[in-house]
This record gives sequence, C-alpha cells and structure tokens, in this order.
Amino acid sequence: MKLWIVAVGQHVPDWAQTAYDDYAKRFPPELKVELKAVKTEPRGSKTVETLYAAERKRIEAVIPRGTRIVVLDERGTNLTTKALAQRLQHWQLEGDDVALVIGGPDGLDPAFKQAAHEKIRLSDLTLPHAMVRVLLIEQLYRAWSVNAGHPYHRE
Repeated sequence: MKLWIVAVGQHVPDWAQTAYDDYAKRFPPELKVELKAVKTEPRGSKTVETLYAAERKRIEAVIPRGTRIVVLDERGTNLTTKALAQRLQHWQLEGDDVALVIGGPDGLDPAFKQAAHEKIRLSDLTLPHAMVRVLLIEQLYRAWSVNAGHPYHRE
C-alpha cells in the first residue's frame, strides 16, 4: 500500500520539512508515504473558481488512477487517533493506495471535495499549511503504530 500526501504549496519552512522527513522515514517498507507538492496558483486578480480549477488540475495530475482520495476539510469527519488507525487498517486490507489531499490558501474545489471518497479533518483550529503536513504525517505514523502494537502510541 502507498500513501500520498498531496499538498498545494511547494515551499515550507525548514523546520516543517525536517519534521515531515523525520516521520516519513519511520514508516515500514510495506507502507510507503510520499509527498506530492503541487504549485499554488498565483492569486492576483483571478476568481476563486479560476484558482480552484488550476489547482485541481495539478492535484489530479499527480494522483494515479484508482487511488482512494481523502480530502482534508474543516467540515470533514472528525477522527480520533484510534478511528484513524481503523481507517488506515481498512485501507490496507482493501489494498487501496490513498491520496490525502491538503488544499491551498483558498481550500479545495467544492466539486473535487464532493467527488472524494472521504473527507476528514484534523482539528477544529485553523492551522498553517506547513503544520498540517507535519500533523498529518505524525498522525498517520501514530495510526500505524497503534495497528502494529508499536510503543510509539501509549494509552
């Protein structure tokens, strides 16, 4: 199984990249995680619909066909760590590759969100995009550790 974290925005602070890389290397060989950062559409005087369309095209271009699409959305399902672990286990048992999609400054195209297989949220707080990448990969690692009986997650 492969997990893709697809994030709009190519530049993150060094601290965020270092933290992301630290968690990414911890995953076992049977559960690969790869970041696909796509370019943010320059804002200028463009309509939000134009921005959504351009970023959606870039997102869809990096997600392989047949991949389960899970978008991060403030109105998505709120998951506990154990619920995320169950979701991850389900994806693994189904043999699904999964793309977890983080939108840009204006979020994601509403039609793209509607077409996604699932919508989840990480927090009730508004978080910087760099922080979301780190939080997401840490929670995916924690979910894996719960399922594997690894001591990283303690109850």
